Amino acid sequence: MTVPVPVTSVRETAVRTLRAAAAATGQLVGGLGTAVLALGVLVLLAVAAVTAPAGVGLLLAPAVLRALHALARSERERLSRRGPEIIPPDPPPTRLRLALADPTTRRELRWLVRHATAGFLLGLLGLLLPLCAVRDTTFPLWWWLVPEGSSSTSIGIGIAESWPDAVAVGLLGLGWIAIILGLGPGMARLQAGPARRLLEAGPGTDLSLRVAELTATRAAALDAHATELRRIERSLHDGAQNRLVSVTVLLGAARRMAVRDPAGADELLERAQSAAEQALGELRAVARGILPPVLADRGLAGALSGLAADCGVPCRVAADVPERCAASVEATAYFVVAEALTNVAKHSGAGRASVTVRARGGRLRLVIEDDGRGGADEGGGSGLTGIRRRVAAHDGTLRLTSPPGGPTVLEVDLPCGR
Repeated sequence: MTVPVPVTSVRETAVRTLRAAAAATGQLVGGLGTAVLALGVLVLLAVAAVTAPAGVGLLLAPAVLRALHALARSERERLSRRGPEIIPPDPPPTRLRLALADPTTRRELRWLVRHATAGFLLGLLGLLLPLCAVRDTTFPLWWWLVPEGSSSTSIGIGIAESWPDAVAVGLLGLGWIAIILGLGPGMARLQAGPARRLLEAGPGTDLSLRVAELTATRAAALDAHATELRRIERSLHDGAQNRLVSVTVLLGAARRMAVRDPAGADELLERAQSAAEQALGELRAVARGILPPVLADRGLAGALSGLAADCGVPCRVAADVPERCAASVEATAYFVVAEALTNVAKHSGAGRASVTVRARGGRLRLVIEDDGRGGADEGGGSGLTGIRRRVAAHDGTLRLTSPPGGPTVLEVDLPCGR
């Protein structure tokens, strides 16, 4: 008996395949950029080696080593944004004699050769395959515009003289698409493999600084969690709890007055109902502060648009978040934007503000900018310390630029958590 495959399952598989292929293409093209730089550094390295007997190479060596280390550091950061973090080793030396004996430098040199050759070819394929796919797939739509005798395919083979020839080129384009979908992720892993093996910290590297950083991040997360619990407790104790106590007192008084003074009892019941409605509103506000339901209903982009609409300063939102992040990350992003826009409305004197949100390579980046007076200070009670703690709890980064006279730019980078 044949069991039918659910349409939803097929659709989800197709979407996952397309997303994986798109991410792989982006990674391959990004790797092509660093591969071009690696090829340049490799050429400089060869020039320094050839001219070393004349003394010129010895003068070039420190600059070439600095370029090598900077390129390796850039590649670690690029791959860490698109996957598991690559733990950097201790800073390698730039003096030639020390560098020759340094294991980190030798590993970076091995990566340089591989990335400038195989990594370059894989990145070039990652760039050309989508172009070939688009060109050949759409060829049947414009084949009659091609000059007579010109090649009909992207690889320079064949001449289209009829509709069947043009359709055959379109089928070749579908073949390119199949290659991208099937081999793209593997090509991206193959390109990134040498960097992940050779650029990470070796077994003898002192990771005490990274351990200390993670310990501080964990402490900040626990502190932020405790602060949030205290805020919720105060909101419940000072708000909803007092309202409910008032409701209980008013209902008791109304019950005792129901027989002897019905009119007075009706007034007390009306006051009790009003207090209950206020308590319900405060409970809803507390619940929204824990995890805003608008995030589940409208997603991060829609939720931030709602915050911008309620802001006291005209605010523009540009959101490019193709897929959902972890709920805790979205809640943190929502809190960051809400707190930042509150600061803009209260303290900045700005005439306009903007919020930019983009998710790329497993990272969520927020940029909140206003044209106010500037001079924002974390120690000034503006809530920036709470924002920094929330961001640090996710191992994210926060950067504030606010010179006197403005503008103020708050940049937050968070892992998407998926």
